[in-house]
Amino acid sequence: MVTEEGDGLAGRTVIVTGAGTGMGRAVSELLLARGAHVAAVGRREAALRELAAGAWGERVEVIAADITRPGAAEDVVAAATARFGTVHGLVNNAGLARFAPLEAASDDDFERLLATNVRAPAALIRAALPHLRREQGAVVNVSSVGGVLAMPGRSFYGAGKAALNSLTRSLARELAPEVRVNAVLPGPVDTPMWDDMGLDAEGSDALRSGLLAATPLGRFGRPGEVAGWVCGLLDPHFSGWITGALIPVDGGRTS
Repeated sequence: MVTEEGDGLAGRTVIVTGAGTGMGRAVSELLLARGAHVAAVGRREAALRELAAGAWGERVEVIAADITRPGAAEDVVAAATARFGTVHGLVNNAGLARFAPLEAASDDDFERLLATNVRAPAALIRAALPHLRREQGAVVNVSSVGGVLAMPGRSFYGAGKAALNSLTRSLARELAPEVRVNAVLPGPVDTPMWDDMGLDAEGSDALRSGLLAATPLGRFGRPGEVAGWVCGLLDPHFSGWITGALIPVDGGRTS
């Protein structure tokens, strides 16, 4: 958001996980368009290199990493600060979705959900905290409406996102006033994650149809529609008095 004080993101450094595709890519591109530096984190280096090959490449640091690996959070922050000197913002966007009824859900999937959607964001916040405190920075966690809605057949996923919501609100109080912590809760958004849910084509089609029918605005969201809210919550000029917020960006799904 550009205000009379100028763009509050210009010159700031933001770590974005899951930056290669989908919402993370949209967030990264909007940050770069607004003058920020982006430490782009993801498992697929080729997609990150595509981002760095664009018009803003000199302001992109590519960090190919599995954020669930022990020590990954510290490595990511070290790489970002080695390139840009500090960290002003963190977007915990990387996520994993696995849907199954309780009888068919695997313990391994549950562990992977928790590792990606809860433990890794917490580890990254902790690793970046000295910089975020010094810079009066901000964290935005990309959660889901699944963390606030009852979702039969998706209970493990919803439990992980509910934990991320609780982490957001608790850390907003714990880290105030130096660091703001908020979350956006997207509804169904068209991203490549739909191809990585462990569902067959019939199951994926049925899921999409059900979500569409339950969304009052009658369509899936676009990554850029979520990115605008993420960047707004990072911008100290626009949202400097907002912390602990869980903001649905969901086409009315939670209304």
